[in-house]
Amino acid sequence: MEECISVFDMLKIGVGPSSSHTLGPWRAAERFLSELRNENLLSVVNRVKIDLYGSLSLTGKGHATDLAVMLGLSGQDPEYIPVENIDGIIKSIESKNEINLGNEKPIPFYFLQDIVFNKNFLPFHANGMTFTAYMTDESEYVSTFYSIGGGFVVKEERINAKKKTQIKFAFPYPIEKAAELLDFCKKENKSISEIVYENEKSMRTEAVIDHELMRIWKTMLECMYIGCHSEGILPGGLNVRRRAFDMHQNLIGLANYDSPQTWLEEIRKTEVKFRQILKWVSCFALAVNEVNAALGRVVTAPTNGSAGVIPAVLMYYLVIENHNAGEKEIKQFLMVAGEIGSIFKKGSTISAAMGGCQAEIGVSSSMAAAALCELMGGTPEQVLMAAEIAMEHHLGLTCDPIGGLVQIPCIERNTMGAIKAINAAELALETDPKNAKVPLDKVVDTMWQTAKDMNNKYKETSEGGLAIAVNMADC
Repeated sequence: MEECISVFDMLKIGVGPSSSHTLGPWRAAERFLSELRNENLLSVVNRVKIDLYGSLSLTGKGHATDLAVMLGLSGQDPEYIPVENIDGIIKSIESKNEINLGNEKPIPFYFLQDIVFNKNFLPFHANGMTFTAYMTDESEYVSTFYSIGGGFVVKEERINAKKKTQIKFAFPYPIEKAAELLDFCKKENKSISEIVYENEKSMRTEAVIDHELMRIWKTMLECMYIGCHSEGILPGGLNVRRRAFDMHQNLIGLANYDSPQTWLEEIRKTEVKFRQILKWVSCFALAVNEVNAALGRVVTAPTNGSAGVIPAVLMYYLVIENHNAGEKEIKQFLMVAGEIGSIFKKGSTISAAMGGCQAEIGVSSSMAAAALCELMGGTPEQVLMAAEIAMEHHLGLTCDPIGGLVQIPCIERNTMGAIKAINAAELALETDPKNAKVPLDKVVDTMWQTAKDMNNKYKETSEGGLAIAVNMADC
Protein backbone atom coordinates (compact mmCIF):
# COMPACT_ATOMS: atom_id res chain seq x y z
CA MET A 1 0.00 0.00 0.00
CA GLU A 2 1.83 3.08 -1.29
CA GLU A 3 2.08 6.40 0.48
CA CYS A 4 0.94 9.34 -1.63
CA ILE A 5 3.42 12.20 -1.36
CA SER A 6 2.55 15.34 -3.30
CA VAL A 7 4.98 17.57 -5.14
CA PHE A 8 3.94 20.23 -2.64
CA ASP A 9 5.08 18.02 0.22
CA MET A 10 8.55 17.81 -1.29
CA LEU A 11 8.76 21.49 -2.29
CA LYS A 12 7.63 23.57 0.67
CA ILE A 13 7.98 27.32 1.13
CA GLY A 14 9.48 28.23 4.48
CA VAL A 15 12.21 30.02 6.40
CA GLY A 16 15.86 28.95 6.72
CA PRO A 17 18.30 27.73 7.72
CA SER A 18 17.11 24.10 8.00
CA SER A 19 14.02 22.12 7.05
CA SER A 20 14.63 19.47 9.70
CA HIS A 21 15.95 21.75 12.43
CA THR A 22 14.01 24.96 11.75
CA LEU A 23 10.91 24.35 9.62
CA GLY A 24 10.11 20.98 11.22
CA PRO A 25 10.26 22.23 14.85
CA TRP A 26 8.29 25.33 13.79
CA ARG A 27 5.55 23.11 12.32
CA ALA A 28 5.68 20.87 15.40
CA ALA A 29 5.05 23.90 17.61
CA GLU A 30 2.05 24.79 15.43
CA ARG A 31 0.71 21.26 15.76
CA PHE A 32 1.17 21.40 19.51
CA LEU A 33 -0.94 24.56 19.59
CA SER A 34 -3.60 22.79 17.52
CA GLU A 35 -3.66 19.91 19.99
CA LEU A 36 -4.10 22.34 22.90
CA ARG A 37 -6.98 24.03 21.08
CA ASN A 38 -8.60 20.70 20.24
CA GLU A 39 -8.43 19.69 23.90
CA ASN A 40 -9.77 23.12 24.97
CA LEU A 41 -6.61 23.68 27.01
CA LEU A 42 -5.05 26.77 25.45
CA SER A 43 -6.91 29.17 27.74
CA VAL A 44 -5.65 27.47 30.92
CA VAL A 45 -1.97 27.09 30.00
CA ASN A 46 0.34 29.09 32.22
CA ARG A 47 3.73 27.71 31.16
CA VAL A 48 5.28 25.80 28.25
CA LYS A 49 8.55 23.86 28.16
CA ILE A 50 10.28 22.41 25.10
CA ASP A 51 12.81 19.58 25.28
CA LEU A 52 15.02 19.12 22.21
CA TYR A 53 16.79 15.80 21.71
CA GLY A 54 19.58 14.28 19.65
CA SER A 55 20.58 16.18 16.54
CA LEU A 56 18.07 18.95 17.31
CA SER A 57 19.99 19.54 20.54
CA LEU A 58 23.52 19.06 19.20
CA THR A 59 23.17 21.48 16.27
CA GLY A 60 19.97 23.26 17.25
CA LYS A 61 21.60 26.57 18.14
CA GLY A 62 23.32 26.79 14.76
CA HIS A 63 20.09 25.88 12.99
CA ALA A 64 17.91 28.33 14.97
CA THR A 65 15.78 25.50 16.38
CA ASP A 66 15.13 27.48 19.55
CA LEU A 67 13.98 30.49 17.55
CA ALA A 68 11.76 28.30 15.37
CA VAL A 69 9.83 26.80 18.29
CA MET A 70 9.33 30.26 19.79
CA LEU A 71 7.99 31.57 16.49
CA GLY A 72 5.76 28.54 16.08
CA LEU A 73 4.35 28.85 19.61
CA SER A 74 3.71 32.53 18.89
CA GLY A 75 1.35 31.55 16.08
CA GLN A 76 3.58 32.71 13.22
CA ASP A 77 3.41 30.88 9.87
CA PRO A 78 6.84 30.19 8.27
CA GLU A 79 5.34 30.31 4.78
CA TYR A 80 3.93 33.81 5.10
CA ILE A 81 5.64 35.64 7.98
CA PRO A 82 7.53 38.72 6.74
CA VAL A 83 11.11 37.62 7.37
CA GLU A 84 12.03 41.15 8.45
CA ASN A 85 9.68 40.74 11.43
CA ILE A 86 11.42 37.67 12.85
CA ASP A 87 14.16 39.49 14.73
CA GLY A 88 11.69 41.83 16.43
CA ILE A 89 9.42 38.99 17.56
CA ILE A 90 12.32 37.05 19.07
CA LYS A 91 13.75 40.11 20.81
CA SER A 92 10.34 40.91 22.27
CA ILE A 93 10.01 37.39 23.73
CA GLU A 94 13.49 37.54 25.20
CA SER A 95 13.21 41.05 26.65
CA LYS A 96 9.72 40.65 28.12
CA ASN A 97 10.20 37.03 29.24
CA GLU A 98 6.78 36.45 27.74
CA ILE A 99 5.36 34.61 24.75
CA ASN A 100 1.96 35.25 23.19
CA LEU A 101 0.87 31.64 22.88
CA GLY A 102 -0.88 31.10 19.56
CA ASN A 103 -1.05 34.89 19.26
CA GLU A 104 -3.91 34.58 21.76
CA LYS A 105 -2.66 34.10 25.32
CA PRO A 106 0.41 35.78 26.81
CA ILE A 107 2.25 33.56 29.29
CA PRO A 108 5.62 33.85 31.05
CA PHE A 109 8.44 32.36 28.99
CA TYR A 110 12.12 32.26 29.91
CA PHE A 111 13.81 30.92 26.80
CA LEU A 112 17.05 29.97 28.56
CA GLN A 113 15.10 27.78 30.98
CA ASP A 114 12.04 26.75 29.00
CA ILE A 115 13.93 25.43 25.96
CA VAL A 116 16.09 22.53 27.11
CA PHE A 117 18.83 20.99 24.96
CA ASN A 118 19.17 17.28 25.76
CA LYS A 119 22.08 15.54 24.03
CA ASN A 120 20.55 12.08 24.40
CA PHE A 121 18.64 10.63 21.45
CA LEU A 122 15.04 9.42 21.53
CA PRO A 123 14.78 5.90 20.02
CA PHE A 124 12.34 6.61 17.18
CA HIS A 125 14.31 9.30 15.27
CA ALA A 126 17.39 11.49 15.73
CA ASN A 127 15.31 14.69 15.63
CA GLY A 128 12.95 14.38 18.59
CA MET A 129 11.25 17.12 20.60
CA THR A 130 8.77 17.09 23.46
CA PHE A 131 6.40 19.95 24.27
CA THR A 132 4.96 20.17 27.78
CA ALA A 133 2.15 22.56 28.72
CA TYR A 134 1.51 23.22 32.42
CA MET A 135 -2.05 24.18 33.35
CA THR A 136 -3.46 26.43 36.06
CA ASP A 137 -4.80 23.33 37.86
CA GLU A 138 -1.23 21.88 37.91
CA SER A 139 -2.07 19.22 35.31
CA GLU A 140 0.21 18.72 32.28
CA TYR A 141 -0.25 18.04 28.59
CA VAL A 142 2.76 16.37 26.91
CA SER A 143 3.30 15.73 23.20
CA THR A 144 6.36 14.41 21.35
CA PHE A 145 7.12 15.07 17.68
CA TYR A 146 9.86 14.01 15.29
CA SER A 147 11.23 16.17 12.48
CA ILE A 148 12.12 13.59 9.83
CA GLY A 149 13.56 15.90 7.16
CA GLY A 150 12.20 18.22 4.50
CA GLY A 151 9.87 19.91 7.01
CA PHE A 152 7.94 16.66 7.57
CA VAL A 153 6.82 16.15 11.17
CA VAL A 154 5.40 12.91 12.58
CA LYS A 155 4.29 11.41 15.87
CA GLU A 156 5.44 7.86 16.51
CA GLU A 157 2.03 6.61 17.60
CA ARG A 158 0.25 8.12 14.59
CA ILE A 159 2.36 6.82 11.74
CA ASN A 160 -0.48 4.57 10.61
CA ALA A 161 -3.32 6.90 11.47
CA LYS A 162 -6.59 6.45 9.58
CA LYS A 163 -6.31 9.76 7.73
CA LYS A 164 -2.92 8.89 6.33
CA THR A 165 -4.07 5.42 5.31
CA GLN A 166 -7.01 6.85 3.40
CA ILE A 167 -4.89 9.23 1.33
CA LYS A 168 -2.83 6.29 0.09
CA PHE A 169 -5.75 5.34 -2.13
CA ALA A 170 -6.14 8.81 -3.67
CA PHE A 171 -3.60 8.66 -6.52
CA PRO A 172 -4.60 6.98 -9.78
CA TYR A 173 -0.93 6.00 -10.17
CA PRO A 174 0.30 5.04 -6.68
CA ILE A 175 4.10 4.87 -6.70
CA GLU A 176 6.48 3.43 -4.13
CA LYS A 177 9.48 2.64 -6.33
CA ALA A 178 11.02 3.94 -9.54
CA ALA A 179 10.19 0.68 -11.32
CA GLU A 180 6.49 1.26 -10.67
CA LEU A 181 6.74 4.80 -12.01
CA LEU A 182 8.40 3.49 -15.18
CA ASP A 183 5.71 0.84 -15.60
CA PHE A 184 2.98 3.49 -15.46
CA CYS A 185 4.84 5.62 -18.03
CA LYS A 186 5.05 2.67 -20.42
CA LYS A 187 1.49 1.48 -19.86
CA GLU A 188 -0.06 4.94 -20.27
CA ASN A 189 2.47 6.20 -22.83
CA LYS A 190 3.07 9.27 -20.67
CA SER A 191 6.11 11.15 -19.49
CA ILE A 192 6.97 11.20 -15.79
CA SER A 193 5.66 14.75 -15.42
CA GLU A 194 2.35 13.72 -17.02
CA ILE A 195 1.94 10.84 -14.56
CA VAL A 196 2.70 13.18 -11.66
CA TYR A 197 0.20 15.75 -12.96
CA GLU A 198 -2.55 13.12 -13.06
CA ASN A 199 -1.78 12.19 -9.46
CA GLU A 200 -1.85 15.80 -8.34
CA LYS A 201 -5.23 16.31 -10.05
CA SER A 202 -6.72 13.69 -7.75
CA MET A 203 -6.07 16.10 -4.87
CA ARG A 204 -6.33 19.60 -6.39
CA THR A 205 -7.79 21.41 -9.38
CA GLU A 206 -5.57 22.12 -12.37
CA ALA A 207 -5.80 25.84 -11.61
CA VAL A 208 -4.56 25.33 -8.05
CA ILE A 209 -1.74 23.01 -9.16
CA ASP A 210 -0.56 25.45 -11.82
CA HIS A 211 -0.78 28.44 -9.46
CA GLU A 212 1.06 26.72 -6.62
CA LEU A 213 3.83 25.39 -8.87
CA MET A 214 4.44 28.89 -10.18
CA ARG A 215 4.33 30.29 -6.64
CA ILE A 216 7.08 27.84 -5.74
CA TRP A 217 9.14 28.92 -8.75
CA LYS A 218 8.61 32.61 -8.06
CA THR A 219 9.83 32.05 -4.50
CA MET A 220 12.91 30.28 -5.84
CA LEU A 221 13.58 33.03 -8.38
CA GLU A 222 13.13 35.77 -5.81
CA CYS A 223 15.46 33.91 -3.47
CA MET A 224 18.18 33.76 -6.13
CA TYR A 225 17.60 37.42 -6.91
CA ILE A 226 17.87 38.48 -3.27
CA GLY A 227 20.97 36.36 -2.73
CA CYS A 228 22.71 37.81 -5.78
CA HIS A 229 22.01 41.34 -4.57
CA SER A 230 22.90 40.97 -0.88
CA GLU A 231 26.41 41.43 0.46
CA GLY A 232 28.03 41.23 3.86
CA ILE A 233 28.66 38.63 6.54
CA LEU A 234 26.29 35.77 7.33
CA PRO A 235 25.02 35.55 10.92
CA GLY A 236 26.12 32.84 13.34
CA GLY A 237 29.70 33.63 14.31
CA LEU A 238 31.68 31.92 11.53
CA ASN A 239 32.15 35.27 9.77
CA VAL A 240 31.34 33.72 6.40
CA ARG A 241 31.29 36.37 3.72
CA ARG A 242 28.56 36.17 1.10
CA ARG A 243 30.05 35.31 -2.30
CA ALA A 244 27.08 35.35 -4.63
CA PHE A 245 27.03 39.17 -4.68
CA ASP A 246 30.59 39.60 -5.98
CA MET A 247 30.33 36.65 -8.37
CA HIS A 248 27.09 38.04 -9.75
CA GLN A 249 28.51 41.53 -10.22
CA ASN A 250 31.41 40.12 -12.22
CA LEU A 251 29.05 38.08 -14.40
CA ILE A 252 26.20 40.52 -15.00
CA GLY A 253 28.27 43.63 -15.69
CA LEU A 254 26.24 46.81 -16.33
CA ALA A 255 22.96 45.13 -17.25
CA ASN A 256 19.79 47.10 -16.61
CA TYR A 257 16.85 45.42 -14.83
CA ASP A 258 14.36 46.13 -12.06
CA SER A 259 12.76 42.81 -11.08
CA PRO A 260 13.56 39.10 -10.82
CA GLN A 261 11.95 38.40 -14.21
CA THR A 262 13.74 41.21 -16.08
CA TRP A 263 16.94 40.06 -14.35
CA LEU A 264 16.42 36.59 -15.80
CA GLU A 265 15.98 38.12 -19.26
CA GLU A 266 19.22 40.08 -18.91
CA ILE A 267 21.18 36.98 -17.90
CA ARG A 268 20.07 35.37 -21.16
CA LYS A 269 22.03 38.08 -22.99
CA THR A 270 25.34 37.42 -21.22
CA GLU A 271 28.35 35.56 -22.60
CA VAL A 272 27.97 31.79 -22.53
CA LYS A 273 31.19 29.81 -22.32
CA PHE A 274 32.00 26.79 -20.16
CA ARG A 275 33.58 28.83 -17.36
CA GLN A 276 30.71 31.31 -17.35
CA ILE A 277 28.18 28.47 -17.15
CA LEU A 278 29.99 26.98 -14.17
CA LYS A 279 30.05 30.36 -12.49
CA TRP A 280 26.39 31.17 -13.19
CA VAL A 281 25.17 27.82 -11.88
CA SER A 282 27.37 28.16 -8.80
CA CYS A 283 26.23 31.73 -8.29
CA PHE A 284 22.55 30.73 -8.34
CA ALA A 285 23.14 27.94 -5.84
CA LEU A 286 25.28 30.11 -3.56
CA ALA A 287 22.67 32.86 -3.63
CA VAL A 288 19.87 30.59 -2.41
CA ASN A 289 21.84 29.03 0.39
CA GLU A 290 23.23 32.32 1.59
CA VAL A 291 19.65 33.57 1.89
CA ASN A 292 18.80 30.34 3.70
CA ALA A 293 21.70 30.75 6.12
CA ALA A 294 20.47 34.26 6.94
CA LEU A 295 16.98 33.01 7.94
CA GLY A 296 15.51 34.06 4.62
CA ARG A 297 12.60 32.51 2.73
CA VAL A 298 13.47 29.49 0.58
CA VAL A 299 11.82 26.38 -0.86
CA THR A 300 12.74 23.02 0.64
CA ALA A 301 14.05 21.06 -2.32
CA PRO A 302 13.88 18.61 -0.67
CA THR A 303 15.42 20.34 2.36
CA ASN A 304 16.56 23.84 3.27
CA GLY A 305 20.20 22.80 3.44
CA SER A 306 19.97 21.57 -0.16
CA ALA A 307 17.58 24.28 -1.37
CA GLY A 308 19.98 25.77 -3.92
CA VAL A 309 20.45 22.80 -6.25
CA ILE A 310 17.05 22.63 -7.95
CA PRO A 311 16.62 26.41 -8.50
CA ALA A 312 20.17 26.62 -9.88
CA VAL A 313 19.62 23.79 -12.38
CA LEU A 314 16.21 25.06 -13.47
CA MET A 315 17.62 28.56 -13.86
CA TYR A 316 20.46 27.08 -15.92
CA TYR A 317 17.90 25.56 -18.29
CA LEU A 318 15.98 28.83 -18.60
CA VAL A 319 18.91 31.18 -19.14
CA ILE A 320 21.41 28.92 -20.92
CA GLU A 321 19.70 25.97 -22.62
CA ASN A 322 16.29 27.23 -23.71
CA HIS A 323 15.54 30.94 -23.93
CA ASN A 324 12.00 30.18 -25.10
CA ALA A 325 11.15 28.13 -22.02
CA GLY A 326 8.43 29.41 -19.72
CA GLU A 327 5.69 28.22 -17.37
CA LYS A 328 5.16 24.88 -19.11
CA GLU A 329 8.78 23.83 -18.67
CA ILE A 330 9.01 25.21 -15.14
CA LYS A 331 6.00 23.19 -13.98
CA GLN A 332 7.26 20.10 -15.79
CA PHE A 333 10.66 20.41 -14.07
CA LEU A 334 9.19 20.83 -10.60
CA MET A 335 6.81 17.89 -10.96
CA VAL A 336 9.56 15.49 -12.04
CA ALA A 337 11.86 16.73 -9.27
CA GLY A 338 9.15 16.30 -6.66
CA GLU A 339 8.38 12.72 -7.73
CA ILE A 340 12.02 11.64 -7.61
CA GLY A 341 12.35 13.20 -4.16
CA SER A 342 9.30 11.29 -2.95
CA ILE A 343 10.82 7.99 -4.10
CA PHE A 344 13.90 8.68 -1.99
CA LYS A 345 11.79 9.68 0.98
CA LYS A 346 9.74 6.48 0.79
CA GLY A 347 12.69 4.17 0.20
CA SER A 348 15.43 5.85 2.20
CA THR A 349 15.55 9.25 3.91
CA ILE A 350 15.86 12.97 3.18
CA SER A 351 17.13 13.72 6.69
CA ALA A 352 20.84 14.42 7.20
CA ALA A 353 20.35 13.48 10.85
CA MET A 354 19.45 9.99 9.63
CA GLY A 355 21.61 9.62 6.54
CA GLY A 356 24.26 12.31 6.30
CA CYS A 357 24.44 14.85 3.50
CA GLN A 358 23.82 12.20 0.84
CA ALA A 359 20.22 12.44 2.04
CA GLU A 360 20.08 16.16 1.28
CA ILE A 361 22.52 17.27 -1.42
CA GLY A 362 22.53 13.79 -2.96
CA VAL A 363 18.75 13.65 -3.20
CA SER A 364 18.44 17.22 -4.46
CA SER A 365 21.05 16.55 -7.16
CA SER A 366 19.16 13.42 -8.17
CA MET A 367 15.87 15.34 -8.32
CA ALA A 368 17.41 18.10 -10.43
CA ALA A 369 19.19 15.70 -12.79
CA ALA A 370 15.96 13.82 -13.53
CA ALA A 371 13.96 17.00 -14.07
CA LEU A 372 16.57 18.50 -16.40
CA CYS A 373 16.83 15.25 -18.34
CA GLU A 374 13.10 15.27 -19.12
CA LEU A 375 13.22 18.89 -20.25
CA MET A 376 16.15 18.05 -22.53
CA GLY A 377 14.09 15.35 -24.25
CA GLY A 378 15.05 12.31 -22.19
CA THR A 379 12.82 9.25 -22.12
CA PRO A 380 11.42 8.09 -18.75
CA GLU A 381 14.18 5.46 -18.68
CA GLN A 382 16.84 8.12 -19.23
CA VAL A 383 15.25 10.40 -16.64
CA LEU A 384 15.49 7.70 -13.99
CA MET A 385 19.03 6.96 -15.12
CA ALA A 386 19.96 10.61 -14.62
CA ALA A 387 18.57 10.43 -11.08
CA GLU A 388 20.57 7.26 -10.42
CA ILE A 389 23.83 8.70 -11.75
CA ALA A 390 23.54 11.83 -9.62
CA MET A 391 22.91 9.90 -6.41
CA GLU A 392 25.49 7.23 -7.17
CA HIS A 393 28.17 9.89 -6.95
CA HIS A 394 26.94 11.31 -3.65
CA LEU A 395 26.75 8.01 -1.77
CA GLY A 396 28.39 8.24 1.63
CA LEU A 397 28.50 12.05 1.74
CA THR A 398 28.65 13.07 5.39
CA CYS A 399 26.93 15.92 7.21
CA ASP A 400 29.51 17.77 9.32
CA PRO A 401 28.53 21.46 9.61
CA ILE A 402 31.05 23.61 11.39
CA GLY A 403 29.51 25.14 14.50
CA GLY A 404 26.22 23.43 13.66
CA LEU A 405 25.56 26.16 11.08
CA VAL A 406 24.23 25.51 7.57
CA GLN A 407 27.19 27.38 6.07
CA ILE A 408 30.43 25.38 5.86
CA PRO A 409 30.51 23.10 3.90
CA CYS A 410 26.77 23.22 3.17
CA ILE A 411 26.59 26.31 0.94
CA GLU A 412 29.36 25.18 -1.43
CA ARG A 413 27.95 21.66 -1.55
CA ASN A 414 24.87 23.04 -3.29
CA THR A 415 27.05 24.28 -6.15
CA MET A 416 28.62 20.84 -6.48
CA GLY A 417 25.24 19.12 -6.39
CA ALA A 418 23.94 21.40 -9.14
CA ILE A 419 26.92 20.82 -11.43
CA LYS A 420 26.74 17.06 -10.86
CA ALA A 421 23.04 17.14 -11.72
CA ILE A 422 23.69 18.78 -15.07
CA ASN A 423 26.48 16.31 -15.83
CA ALA A 424 24.30 13.35 -14.80
CA ALA A 425 21.50 14.51 -17.11
CA GLU A 426 23.91 14.82 -20.03
CA LEU A 427 25.39 11.37 -19.37
CA ALA A 428 21.92 9.83 -19.26
CA LEU A 429 20.91 11.52 -22.52
CA GLU A 430 23.95 9.99 -24.22
CA THR A 431 23.30 6.48 -22.89
CA ASP A 432 21.04 3.72 -24.15
CA PRO A 433 18.99 2.68 -21.08
CA LYS A 434 19.34 -0.95 -22.18
CA ASN A 435 22.99 -0.72 -21.23
CA ALA A 436 22.36 0.66 -17.75
CA LYS A 437 23.73 -1.57 -15.00
CA VAL A 438 22.32 0.11 -11.89
CA PRO A 439 18.58 0.86 -11.58
CA LEU A 440 17.47 3.81 -9.47
CA ASP A 441 15.75 1.57 -6.92
CA LYS A 442 19.05 -0.19 -6.19
CA VAL A 443 20.72 3.14 -5.50
CA VAL A 444 17.87 4.17 -3.19
CA ASP A 445 18.31 0.91 -1.28
CA THR A 446 22.08 1.35 -1.20
CA MET A 447 21.74 4.88 0.09
CA TRP A 448 19.54 3.68 2.95
CA GLN A 449 21.97 0.88 3.82
CA THR A 450 24.83 3.39 3.73
CA ALA A 451 22.83 5.68 6.02
CA LYS A 452 22.31 2.89 8.53
CA ASP A 453 26.01 1.96 8.45
CA MET A 454 27.22 5.56 8.77
CA ASN A 455 28.73 6.59 12.09
CA ASN A 456 26.41 8.92 14.00
CA LYS A 457 29.07 11.61 14.27
CA TYR A 458 28.66 12.20 10.53
CA LYS A 459 24.87 12.64 10.77
CA GLU A 460 24.33 16.35 11.51
CA THR A 461 25.71 16.19 15.04
CA SER A 462 28.81 18.34 14.42
CA GLU A 463 30.79 15.68 16.26
CA GLY A 464 32.96 14.59 13.33
CA GLY A 465 34.55 15.56 10.04
CA LEU A 466 35.04 19.25 9.25
CA ALA A 467 32.97 20.17 12.31
CA ILE A 468 35.83 19.13 14.59
CA ALA A 469 38.74 19.58 12.17
CA VAL A 470 37.89 23.27 11.91
CA ASN A 471 36.55 25.03 15.00
CA MET A 472 34.90 28.41 15.50
CA ALA A 473 38.16 29.97 16.66
CA ASP A 474 39.80 29.12 13.33
CA CYS A 475 37.17 31.18 11.58
